[in-house]
Amino acid sequence: MSLVQERRPTRQICIGNVNIGSKAPISVQSMTNTQTQDVAATVSQILALERAGCEIIRVAVPDMDAAKAIEKIKQHISIPLIADIHFDFRLALASAAAGADALRINPGNIGEAEKIKAVVACAREHHIPIRIGVNAGSLEREIEHRLGTTAEAMVESALGNIKILEDLDFHDIKVSLKASDVSRTVKAYQLLASKTDVPFHVGVTEAGGLYAGITKSAIGIGMLLAQGLGDTLRVSLTRDPVEEIRTGYEILRALGIRNRGPELISCPTCGRCKIDLFKIAEQVEKSLLERSSQIKVAIMGCMVNGPGEAKEADIGIAGGDGKGILFKRGRVIRKIDQDKLVDQLLSEIDNMTKNSEELNGKKG
Repeated sequence: MSLVQERRPTRQICIGNVNIGSKAPISVQSMTNTQTQDVAATVSQILALERAGCEIIRVAVPDMDAAKAIEKIKQHISIPLIADIHFDFRLALASAAAGADALRINPGNIGEAEKIKAVVACAREHHIPIRIGVNAGSLEREIEHRLGTTAEAMVESALGNIKILEDLDFHDIKVSLKASDVSRTVKAYQLLASKTDVPFHVGVTEAGGLYAGITKSAIGIGMLLAQGLGDTLRVSLTRDPVEEIRTGYEILRALGIRNRGPELISCPTCGRCKIDLFKIAEQVEKSLLERSSQIKVAIMGCMVNGPGEAKEADIGIAGGDGKGILFKRGRVIRKIDQDKLVDQLLSEIDNMTKNSEELNGKKG
């Protein structure tokens, strides 16, 4: 029996070549932490994110130089780019003109109606959607004064901003409702779910460093996805954004929603372990990020229980004292010098991937 409920029905929008909505796969996205106007650094980071599986990227647009840089950035990347805009509507216009595939704004802080109309007209002209980003920390003053920084306040803000755009006959919208704590975030999405069919971008904002951020995100995003809420997601970490992509896919994999690349399992180690399993597991995990084969890989600390405990793995290694073993489906294939364990494991994975692709090609 699946733990995940049926997806909440939502309208479909397109960000570049990525379909968003309940009839499309849940997309994993991230945000650069480079200075956007530094084109080389921003492109380099986006390409690393692409290799890790990032499907949509967002960049900060604090000034006109950043907006104009989008045109050059787009020439070197393959995934859709969202321009993150606050306050100055002219930055939204410039970003759209430079080739942004979507705009992230909060209509309430853009200013008077004419400025919002200008942004909507520009988005319509360029055929790009708008993501309404509602954060608990930046609610409209009147709403915050009346309701506080609550889930109810976030929902009222979202509905008000959705109405602004829909009253202008603009419907290519998605919305996010983020707080820095799990309970408010989850409650806000739950409250909004029955009030609109706008797609949800889910995440917990300002989640923290690696451990706090992963924990909050796994619980918050995981709870929402399990309830069928969420069409795109971002794991927010004070870390290399590649870690956000890794975590996002692991959340999806754990819920049985999406698989990308090999799955890694490893033992927690004990006194029998005589190899640096932590280092080996991290090395293999990073290497697997850029591999697409759907296999299960095991990294085990000793040869006593390793193959048996990991017999469901397609392939794995187990350490020993000076030598280790390579095994497939619990069956020992050969012994290997410990300093060659990782290289031979990755080589075997590549061979398995190649053979699988060739077999699928013949079937096709």
